[in-house]
Amino acid sequence: MRWLRRFPLQYPWVVATALVGIAGLLLYVGPWRDLTPWLVGGFAALVGLLEGVRMVKSLLARHIGLDVLAVTAIFATLAVGEYWASIIIVLMLTGGEALEDAAAHRAKRQLTSLLDNVPQVAHRLDDRGRIVDVPIGDVAPGDRLVVRPGEIIPVDALIDSLRGTFDESSLTGESLPVEKEQGDTILSGATNGQHAIDVVALRAAKDSEYQAIVSLVEQAASSKAPLVRLADRYAVPFTALSYLIAGLAWWVSGDPVRFAEVLVVATPCPLLIAAPVAFMGGMSRAATKGIVIKDAGTLERLSAVTVAGFDKTGTLTRGAPEVVTITSVTTGLSDEDLLQVAASAEQYSTHVLANTIVDAANRQGVDLLEVDHATEVDTDGVRATIGNQVVTVGKARFVSPDCAIDTPRLRPGETAVYIGVDGAYAGHIILRDRIRDDAETTIARLIAAGIRRTLVVSGDNHQTVADVAEALGITEKYAECLPSDKVDIISRHDASRVLMVGDGVNDAPVLAAAGVGVAMGARGSTAASESADVVILEDRLEKVADALDIGQRTVSIALQSIWLGIIISVGLMLVAAWGFLPAIFGALAQEAVDLIAILGALRAVREPHSAERVAKRAQVATLSNQ
Repeated sequence: MRWLRRFPLQYPWVVATALVGIAGLLLYVGPWRDLTPWLVGGFAALVGLLEGVRMVKSLLARHIGLDVLAVTAIFATLAVGEYWASIIIVLMLTGGEALEDAAAHRAKRQLTSLLDNVPQVAHRLDDRGRIVDVPIGDVAPGDRLVVRPGEIIPVDALIDSLRGTFDESSLTGESLPVEKEQGDTILSGATNGQHAIDVVALRAAKDSEYQAIVSLVEQAASSKAPLVRLADRYAVPFTALSYLIAGLAWWVSGDPVRFAEVLVVATPCPLLIAAPVAFMGGMSRAATKGIVIKDAGTLERLSAVTVAGFDKTGTLTRGAPEVVTITSVTTGLSDEDLLQVAASAEQYSTHVLANTIVDAANRQGVDLLEVDHATEVDTDGVRATIGNQVVTVGKARFVSPDCAIDTPRLRPGETAVYIGVDGAYAGHIILRDRIRDDAETTIARLIAAGIRRTLVVSGDNHQTVADVAEALGITEKYAECLPSDKVDIISRHDASRVLMVGDGVNDAPVLAAAGVGVAMGARGSTAASESADVVILEDRLEKVADALDIGQRTVSIALQSIWLGIIISVGLMLVAAWGFLPAIFGALAQEAVDLIAILGALRAVREPHSAERVAKRAQVATLSNQ
């Protein structure tokens, strides 16, 4: 009912056209029949003039749109006395936007459903232990909050109750509830279970996980696709063909009515509506799979990529490495001492391996030393002043550039972090990071979808990168890359055709430079997510292949719908050219073409047919076994 109340204000020209049509019918069957052409035709002429002014402005701006056909059709039908056909064309023009909005609302329903559940208030405990409802924006780190049963966790927080059960499906896609205990971190966006819990806010709402996802969805929902203007690529040839058929029909028959009848069915609403509906549908389908596509133009670029590049740590590998061995080569510095100085310096690094070393020290009960000053050098490591010593942690070339280091033998999936003290090599720590279980299948799916080249672009050492690439069948590998090196490598591969996947801060520049940047956002950095075009909300690499499939299928459906409209319109034009399709029936037929095009475009919302999925799986299985 609310939608019906808003309709007249939102689409006044649609309402006016319908009222004029009804009034014209009443006049036609009453005693004032002669007034009908003046009312209906006059209104059609008014709309035609307004549209004509807009058309002229577009032409002066050197933009040839498809509305020129509709305007010509209105005046052509009025000129030959087919005023009922004129009003139907006007209804098509004025109702096209309403029809598109209705279809787009259906298409993006899943995309925007997340926005409907954004918490607006939080239940904060004051100094007296009373619950006070405050706006979500007023929550500060350290505030104690109460989350009632079934409510969404408003901000990233620590659990202060003994335990709780949560639904994290909106964040991870995992439908099974998860249990957490006191002291565990719970991300905003998770839904509380059957019991009220106390939590302590870790971050403000604007900095929390759920708000970051909401911002991405808002950006995606409000985007306009370059391919929405795809129909304009066909404007000139389609317009020229329409005028040619109409002119020939008039010339051969000698009847100007034929000219009007042809142009009536040449009106191009299917071309204008199909693309935006299909693209919004594709974005909506991606959202249901835990994939946020920030703007609809990304779908078009996804369909055109031929190269797939990957960061290694946290992308092709699980990003949860374990310390395997600690080896000190300095007299007087035990293995535990080496871990202590390394972890103390690594506190100031954003790299995932740094977190692993710090966690290992904490688990072993090693107290971290006070650091006077620390500097991180992108992809190389950290240099820290601890007491009267300068400690460097990172790559061999960074730790000891002037001294040869006897690098250890590494097994597949292992990497070494080197430690230096006062410019001298002090030892190394070996870590192992397992390749993701779905990495091989993901690569096979990408190749089956048309990716011709795959590459690893990593800041890690040559041997580790080579081992991972060999295990996954990736032939091109680039190791020990700085962020600027990654950008240069992608640029050499025609960046507009490259899909690049990463998860860390140092991946942000290359994700922005690639044709399509994909951020593993479930655990990845904010910088990577902000610079990427696609954000994977679940910690599953196979979602990258899902995103590519959705992009290709959406563009295919958009093009199919556009060509379907063109083919049917041309067929109707040929029928009208021979005089077999009166103008009013042609106008009604064109409305049916509009609906066919929209229904075709809405296929982008749905999953592919089961036979199509079976064929895809068979192709992937063949590639995986090769």
